[in-house]
Amino acid sequence: LCSFLGLLYQEYRDKSTREEIETRRLQDSQTDPEETSSSEETPSEAEPTSTIENKALPQINLLRNSNSRFNLWQDLPEVQSSGVLSILQPDEIKLQEAMFELVTSEASYYKSLNLLVSHFMENERLKKILHQSEAHILFSNVLDVMAVSERFLLDLEQRVEENIVISDVCDIVYQHTVNHFSVYITYVSNQTYQERAYKQLLQDKPAFREVISQLELDPKCKGLSFSSFLILPFQRITRLKLLVQNILKKVEEKSDRESTALDAHKELETVVKACNEGVRKMSRTEQMISIQKKLEFKIKSVPIISHSRWLLKQGELQQMNGPKTSRTLRTKKLFREIYLFLFNDLLVICRQIPGDKYQVFDSAPRGLLRVEELEDQGQSLANVFILRLLENADDREASYMLKASSQSEMKRWMISLAPNRRTKFVSFTSRLVDCPQIQCVHPYVAQQPDELSLELADVLNILDKTDDGWIFGERLHDQERGWFPSSMGEEILNPKIRAQNLKECFRVHKSDDSQRRKLGSRNRQ
Repeated sequence: LCSFLGLLYQEYRDKSTREEIETRRLQDSQTDPEETSSSEETPSEAEPTSTIENKALPQINLLRNSNSRFNLWQDLPEVQSSGVLSILQPDEIKLQEAMFELVTSEASYYKSLNLLVSHFMENERLKKILHQSEAHILFSNVLDVMAVSERFLLDLEQRVEENIVISDVCDIVYQHTVNHFSVYITYVSNQTYQERAYKQLLQDKPAFREVISQLELDPKCKGLSFSSFLILPFQRITRLKLLVQNILKKVEEKSDRESTALDAHKELETVVKACNEGVRKMSRTEQMISIQKKLEFKIKSVPIISHSRWLLKQGELQQMNGPKTSRTLRTKKLFREIYLFLFNDLLVICRQIPGDKYQVFDSAPRGLLRVEELEDQGQSLANVFILRLLENADDREASYMLKASSQSEMKRWMISLAPNRRTKFVSFTSRLVDCPQIQCVHPYVAQQPDELSLELADVLNILDKTDDGWIFGERLHDQERGWFPSSMGEEILNPKIRAQNLKECFRVHKSDDSQRRKLGSRNRQ
């Protein structure tokens, strides 16, 4: 099965995202984005798609053809020889390619999963080194994930073999997401423990380290690491959602295919969110326990650990001593260190004390925080802002004048402390016609809770930026927000391409919007 594919999933994913980046670069450099499609062959007299279904077209035994190395649907010999390319509209050819990519990428993914199981998990030497409980944490329910992928792939393969012109694939995606993809949530939720177990095994068991290194050197792995195989399921479920988005952008509006694509996308989004929540829940609980142990309360104690609470940002700031009026003073003792723990619903203000402990001297609900930037106050008051607690631990209003170490750090604190405050550029969710955009050309792993991890080819709206190289962005495909270094991306300069990106995004999320509106009116009632 799927031996027709030369690429492992990691290679496919890298190649595919690089192509996406290059395509967008090309479009962005042109004055008219529509020029990109002018090179495609347009038939002199295009027949409607329905006439194709009446023709007896050859089947594509795609997954059984081990000699095949084709990446594009239109490059398949069966498609080339059928004459179908001269009948189909260019838009339909693009849609066929989008559906075909979903199928071939699943085959590539299954191939990589198969290698993870047969080459690593079932290796006899590794089995002897690992205790059963260690193997369970390391490989989790990967056999269930592989079985689900195989069943999904067989259904996709059957659909492709029914007719050269693929009728649809999103109905199959929908069925499998609803009925089988919960195995991904289990696998991905285990990720925190999996990473920790892997690091521990590398550190504690030289024999494990040695076997893994030898297995990675096998030509079958194509120079890819063991850990790149372990993270495949999470990467795949996220990628699958993007592939369905790509189909959704190409189907006719108000058609049956649009309806099935929207349904499939909605269900995938639910699974991806549950995966993200699973990962966060595991790490958040441990983090909250760790913070609770470090806090000592000078004021009335606040219970920190709660199932609905998590850390958004923590760090040191300089607090200005004395009342606001003394801000003209230029003394060395003007500022003293304080330490903030900001949770999604609570701010805790502390001073660091010996023994890696923090003494809490004030707190406030996050909803009762306001921030205000100080401008043109001279060098000693650069990056200073005022934090107001409308109701602090003593049920009074309190103000703190705080200095950050840089402009980006100041802006990051201000946005985290008061998330509803207007940013420099308005979010796309306000339906703004144009907004600066950036595409990611280097992957980025978030280092702080207020940062956003980026994948290659992600497109984001720029909501704010700093002079010292940071951007606050909102990713178009999932509306996740966060900070990242500006060096990770390239700004999209062509306004038509930006508008096109937004239009596609609105279309993908239009079912979510109607759902949100219903929810909003219900909440108001």
